[in-house]
Amino acid sequence: VQLQASGGGLVQPGGSLRLSCVVSGFTLDDSAIGWFRQASGKEREGVSCFNSRGGITYYADSVKGRFTISRDSSKNTVYLQMDGLKPEDTAVYHCAAIPEADILVRPFELCYGYYKMDYWGQGTQVTVSS
Repeated sequence: VQLQASGGGLVQPGGSLRLSCVVSGFTLDDSAIGWFRQASGKEREGVSCFNSRGGITYYADSVKGRFTISRDSSKNTVYLQMDGLKPEDTAVYHCAAIPEADILVRPFELCYGYYKMDYWGQGTQVTVSS
């Protein structure tokens, strides 16, 4: 099982980036996936999570209305579209997965850390600065 995150970079405030997480070794169609971020000196934060088996996609209040999580099962890829970026969005972003997730796992529980994610990708740095 592997998760490969990419798409980070340096962007000005108000700009956009799209992060990609290519997965292998399992299918997205029955998995729970999350994007998490960790800024320097801060705790890890669940940004957006979903469970392909059900539940309402979760977004942290800090990104709601600006970020959109999506998946393309044909490409084994999960995306995080980030618009209206702010300096406080600067962090290392990671994708993580629970393959064959239980249908009862609710997305907000994933992002809150109630469940241990089975697999993590390497991080991709996002820097928002003028």
